[in-house]
Order: sequence, then C-alpha cells, then structure tokens
Amino acid sequence: MYPIRVPPEMFRFATADRSGLYVSVLQAFGEANERLETALGIDDLRARMRSIGWLEPLEDDDLVTALDQLRTWNLVDVIQNHSENYRTATEYERRNLQYSLTRQGEAAFAGVLHAMSVLVSTGALQTAVLDAIADRLGDLLSELESGTDRRVFSILSELESHLEALRGNTKRFNGELQRLLRAENADLAVFHEVKAATVAYLQEFLTNLDHRRHTIATRVRAVEDYGVTLLHQRALVGAELPQLSGADPRPAWLEHRRARWDGLRAWFLPLDGSVPRIEQLGLVGRRAIIALLQVLDRLTESKRRSSSAVADFRELARWFTVVPDQDDLHRLWSTAFGLSPARHAHLAHPDPELVSSSVSWNESPPVEVSALLRSSGRTERFTRTGRVRDVTAIKAERARRAARERAELQAAWDMLDTGGAVRLSGFGSLDQGVFERLLDLLGRALGNAPDSDGTRRGSTTDGRVEIVLRSPPDNAIAELKTPRGVLRGPDYLLEIVTAARQSRRASGDRS
Repeated sequence: MYPIRVPPEMFRFATADRSGLYVSVLQAFGEANERLETALGIDDLRARMRSIGWLEPLEDDDLVTALDQLRTWNLVDVIQNHSENYRTATEYERRNLQYSLTRQGEAAFAGVLHAMSVLVSTGALQTAVLDAIADRLGDLLSELESGTDRRVFSILSELESHLEALRGNTKRFNGELQRLLRAENADLAVFHEVKAATVAYLQEFLTNLDHRRHTIATRVRAVEDYGVTLLHQRALVGAELPQLSGADPRPAWLEHRRARWDGLRAWFLPLDGSVPRIEQLGLVGRRAIIALLQVLDRLTESKRRSSSAVADFRELARWFTVVPDQDDLHRLWSTAFGLSPARHAHLAHPDPELVSSSVSWNESPPVEVSALLRSSGRTERFTRTGRVRDVTAIKAERARRAARERAELQAAWDMLDTGGAVRLSGFGSLDQGVFERLLDLLGRALGNAPDSDGTRRGSTTDGRVEIVLRSPPDNAIAELKTPRGVLRGPDYLLEIVTAARQSRRASGDRS
C-alpha cells in the first residue's frame, strides 16, 4: 500500500469561482463521451450544455475563458480539426478548434459522479452478493478446466464486480449503522420501528453466514491450487487489450488483477492468518444488535422518567413536609441548595482585646478578607523570603562548556587548514563534525558568483576562515567517507585559510 496523492489542480473546478459553469462544461463533455463523441466545438458544446439544463445566456468569450481555465488545470485539451472543409474565415474560426477531456479530466468528472452517487446511495448487507461470489468462483473452476480464455476473463470480471459491490455496500451500511447508534433526540416510536427493522435485517444476514464464508474460502483454495498466475494469464489473453499508446498495458492490468485477488483473500481467506473481514462483519452485526437494544432501553427509560425543575421542587417540598426534626430540615436544605456558612466567619479582628466576642456583627468593625480565600479557600500566609540560589557552579560549568566548544571548533578549523591548494579528495575520511564544517564552507563558496577566472570564494560569518574554490580541470570525482555515509561529487581544487595562518602570513610579509 502507498498513500494516495491527488494532483493539486484536479478538483479545483468544483470549488473555484464559477464552479457551476466548470462542472456543467465537464458534464457536457461526459454526456458527449456517452455518445462516443470525444471532441466538441464551441457550438456543439453550447448545444450539449443546453441539453443538460444550462439555461443562462453564455457568450463565446465566457465559454472560451472557461475552457482556457480548464486547460490550465489540465482537464481539457484543445486540438485542431483538419478533417473539415471550411468555406469562410468565420466558419474556420468557429469550427477549427475542437475541445476534449484529458485523462485527468475524465478522472476528475468520474470522481464527482462517484461522490454524488455515494451521497444518495444506501448501504446494504446482501446475502445474494455472497451467493454470487460463490457461484462465480464455481464457474471459474469449471472454465479453468475446459473453458475458453474469453469466458475466464468475463467470469473473473463479474467476480471482481461482485466483490467491489460487497465492499462498497458494507462500508456504507456500517457508516449508516454507526450514525443510527449515535443518533440523539430520536423519536421513540420512529426509533423503535427502525430498530426492529434493522435487527431483523441483521439477523437475516447473519443466518448461514458461516456456511457461505466456508463455501467461498473452499473455492478460493481450489482456484489457487490451479494457479492464480495461470488464471490471470488466461484472463489477460481473453481481455484482448489494445495497445493504443507506446506503453504496454498488460503489466498494469495484471498488477490490478493481483490486487483484486488479494482483496478477495483478505475478505475470506487472509494469507497472514488474521481474522477474515467477513467474520469481522459478522461480529460487527452481532454487536450492533446488542447496541441497538441498549439504545432503545435508554430511550425508553428516559421517556419513562421525565423530569423538570418544577417537578423537582414539588418533590423537594413534599420531603420538607415529612421530615420530623428541625436539624434534619437544616441538613436537607444544605444538601439541596449547597448554602453553607461563610468561610470567612472564623476570621478575627487584628486586636481581639478591642472587640469583645459578644459584640454583634452589625456593630463590630469590618475584618479584612483576603482575595485568596475566595479563589482557593485559604488565607494568605506570610513567611520568610526564599533564599537566592547560588549559581556560581552553573556559571562555571557554562564557561567550561563554552571553552570546550571553542577548542573543538578551533581544532576542526586547524584540521581543515590546507596550507595551500589541495584536491577535495585529499581529505579522505573525516569525522562527522569536521565534515559538517567543510560542507558548510563548500556551500558558502558555491553560493557566491564566480570571479572572472572561475574562482569562487566564501568565508564564515565571523570572517575567521576563508575558502577559495576552483572547478576540477579533469572532471574527476571526489569521495569523502564519514561515519554516517559517503559523499561523492566533483573533485574541486580548494584552499582553506584560517585566521591564524592569515596572521602568520601578514607578519611574514611585514618582516
């Protein structure tokens, strides 16, 4: 398997401005293809669009603009009609250019048609399809023994179409079933009716499912004993494929047949010994029956125990009338409404001696309440300020690490200092860190424009290392080995000069 990659412009016509016009144009070409008309002129295209229901006035310029945009998206191609006899220049201009769908345009329009059909289709679990698959496998065994290649091809095509119908209907039915199980606010009467019909439908499908699966698996083994490769070769002969282009269609056709056969095995007789998908489908059906019954029970229970705020308050009022004790009444009130005493009632005045405990709250001075009490239920506590952390050791470790990195960098530059012009292949094997430094220098030099003599120059950001690069005169290839792999490329003539050597060269020149 591999991820599906769709051309980025393939379905742009369905979402761009004037998408209705683009879709109608492709539909007109699709209707023409149904009648074996592969190319249409402007007048023919306008007539086809009227036949499919396009009633808006459409000028030639607008239609040509739409066709040009579809050509830009590689959905429509334009050709010149050399088979016509033109009597006037006007007739030549209108009838010379013929438009037709490209291969990508046919695929895009087919995708839209398939999407629309899926939206209106209904999934189904059809035992007739399983019986048809078993029958076609039996017919295939008979034809392999004494039939013709054409019959082998036709029966194999019918078998694949039945398998595709089984897969498509199963996926759609499973999606609709899961949406039914997730349905909210469903009417009890309607859901009960749908549930009863769905459960009966699933039970009918599951009846004798194991027998049908065993029959199909047995016949698949019998076909494989004959030879799947030989089967496909005979079907290929019976298909009578034309070779309309330079590419041979037979390898792709055989690969498609092998993929379809692998899909048949995955459904009924997996090669890896995993659970067949038809058996998984049976498990899904049985779980769905249980889930439907559980959903129905929940809906029935919710309808039976309807509740509202009014009913709750009336029930609470009845409880208050039957509770005998005053303390029980207070507990019932606290439980029902959650109204407890204020949490700040325990707070005292900063100087308790100034305010007697017997003074009423109305007459006593206010007490400051911390905002933290409301958010977390705790009062503020003031403690000693935390000690400032000693970061001396951290600074020392950072300084040592920086010095080590500088030393490693300087060692790498010293190792790359060529002392003169050398070949790139002269480095031979390099450590990964030194190789990355060299690769960075080469990239800087190659990123600059060459001088008049073809020399390229580059330097590091701080200017401490400079590289001079010249193309190899003999087109030789260099090979550099690193712990992570091998780099191959032109064997450049290069010279790397570090700041230390530049200083020594400058002092020598002064002396």
